[in-house]
Amino acid sequence: MALRGNLRDFTITQLLNLIYLANKTGTLVVEGPSEIAQIAFRDGKLAYAQINQEDSSLAFVLHKAKKLSSGQFRSIQQHATNISDKELGLLLINAGYLSQEDILNNLQQHFTDIIQRLFTWVEGFFHFDNDSLPPDDRISVRLDLENLIIEGSRQMREWDQLQDEIPSLDMALKFTDRPGTNLRNVNLSVEEWRVVSYINPRNTIRQIANTTKMNDLEIRRIVYGLLQAGLAQITRLEGATVPDTTVRVFPSEDKEEQKSLVNRLIARIRSL
Repeated sequence: MALRGNLRDFTITQLLNLIYLANKTGTLVVEGPSEIAQIAFRDGKLAYAQINQEDSSLAFVLHKAKKLSSGQFRSIQQHATNISDKELGLLLINAGYLSQEDILNNLQQHFTDIIQRLFTWVEGFFHFDNDSLPPDDRISVRLDLENLIIEGSRQMREWDQLQDEIPSLDMALKFTDRPGTNLRNVNLSVEEWRVVSYINPRNTIRQIANTTKMNDLEIRRIVYGLLQAGLAQITRLEGATVPDTTVRVFPSEDKEEQKSLVNRLIARIRSL
């Protein structure tokens, strides 16, 4: 199957569906504006995924999933550099530390997370390398694509809506003058609190995303929720004459503002 083209013509979801229906084995290479993804398939099932040179080793995946402590992860990095993922997996299984199912489930989740990151890619080029497989020392999985395709379709619809509501990440946020919600009764997630703590007309949404290490979809989801809750509103960037990636924490010298509901919210955030 000669599969090559532009993401403007084919979405990631459509590409996954083509590979699934054709029962293909090989690697899909997607070159975005700043990242390159490689997704391997075997008989139309997801086998492996990696973006750029990001660490996709078994030790890293298990550490990210909190199956290995930081000390255990560092020890493996220092003393087991010559051990392949397959060998490490066998050692962990034979030691009774993890089961084969644990290892495969965590790898599947890691690869799924990578695919979900790709759903927001709308610029770039792709090509499919027939019969190209993951490195021999890596552990591959066999994950059905049906649920990923359904999730991708749902996420694309959500992405379109969020782009309509928040067309640019280069705008700023500010607290509403009179929040319509009783803030004491608002239950925000840890990620939402982190975003709220940086709300300031001098911080762009993109700067907040970079500081909190969120991708475009994640930051748009949270900002949209804050807008719908009446806690924040989009505004023009203030006081920036040159591009700056530094996020400024909310400073106010206005005594009346210090007494406002907004500043009590910020004080609560900083006390967490």
